[in-house]
Amino acid sequence: MATFQENLEKYAELAVKVGVNIQKDQTLVISAALDAADFVRLAVKKAYEAGAKNVVVNWGDDTVTRLKYDLAPKEAFTEFPEWRAKEMEDLAEQGAAFMSVMSSSPDLLKGVEGERISNWQKAAGKATQKYRQYIQSDKVSWTVVAVPSENWANMVFPDRDGEEAVEKLWDAIFKATRSDVDNPVQAWKDHDANLHEKVKYLNDKNYQKLHYKAPGTDLTIELPEGHLWVGAGSTNAQGHEFMANMPTEEVFTVPHKTGVNGTVSSTKPLSYGGNIIDNFSLTFKEGRIVDVKAEQGEEILKQLVETDEGSHYLGEIALVPFNSPISQSNILFYNTLYDENASNHLAIGNAYAFCLEGGKQMSQEDLEKHGLNSSITHVDFMIGSAEMDIDGITKDGNSEPVFRSGDWAF
Repeated sequence: MATFQENLEKYAELAVKVGVNIQKDQTLVISAALDAADFVRLAVKKAYEAGAKNVVVNWGDDTVTRLKYDLAPKEAFTEFPEWRAKEMEDLAEQGAAFMSVMSSSPDLLKGVEGERISNWQKAAGKATQKYRQYIQSDKVSWTVVAVPSENWANMVFPDRDGEEAVEKLWDAIFKATRSDVDNPVQAWKDHDANLHEKVKYLNDKNYQKLHYKAPGTDLTIELPEGHLWVGAGSTNAQGHEFMANMPTEEVFTVPHKTGVNGTVSSTKPLSYGGNIIDNFSLTFKEGRIVDVKAEQGEEILKQLVETDEGSHYLGEIALVPFNSPISQSNILFYNTLYDENASNHLAIGNAYAFCLEGGKQMSQEDLEKHGLNSSITHVDFMIGSAEMDIDGITKDGNSEPVFRSGDWAF
């Protein structure tokens, strides 16, 4: 049985070699909190060993972040440092790869005035819009991974204390990312191939609509002409493959902005803006969110929907079987990177250009003409369960099973 250090080494190597797939003489940019220092140092080492020219690390700290939200004047949340946005843009233009390491407590900002959170999300979204277009059109390689912090681990395993909770969360992360197998890199190649079988089936079918039915959910989503299902690996502008999310169990595409009608209910809590939103439903008419209800975090959810015009619409639909490894672990991670890979999900906000034929080369205006949504935000939320059925509706109106009782029907 592998030791913790051996699994950590494999995890760092996966993030570098499969996640961003660093190339010789390329720059790697890592964004992480201090809780992830040991992992980040290993990733830096692995990146240089793989041929990286420079590794830039942007550190954050949850305590400092919370202090700012509690004590800074409200004006501090309406402005984002131009130099930081320009730095990210310049690095992306130079072909750098980007790794985000998540570790923050899911309720880090609990009790903070909602307007402060909303203003900061808007300011950051507007300032980094050009950089995010590089990311969301796969011009550059990028990946998101996670590392336990004590606060996060204590939320996931409330019956364990401190170190024991962290160890348990590490074990769950190693398992979900396949870092605990003998050859993780090969395991990811096999996983990628398996997801591509589902991608090919759905692209060959070329459904016009999907119809979701489950307790609290009756939703029809129209798919734009030329939509593409994608899954697991992506390819950047230089033709290099990368894995944007580790773990990932989803295949996904884009909805037609104005083609969403009905009501959908959440099946897992959503951690957004340092707060937990739970037991919520959204109602859509001609694509637009017209009603928002939540038992917990309703005000935060409403502010998310009001971020800009595009945040009133969907930008992603993703299919994940209920029997996926993360779902079967029966662990609620309170972290979208993990929870979205245990459940069918949707995303409020911006659509991915690479989910449309020729989309990577299109301008934002052309993408919108094809029915893709544009927003400064993109927030996934979980809707899947063992009780969900999904039908694919063909162009001639026939209905075919895609999901039955939460799992693939083909």
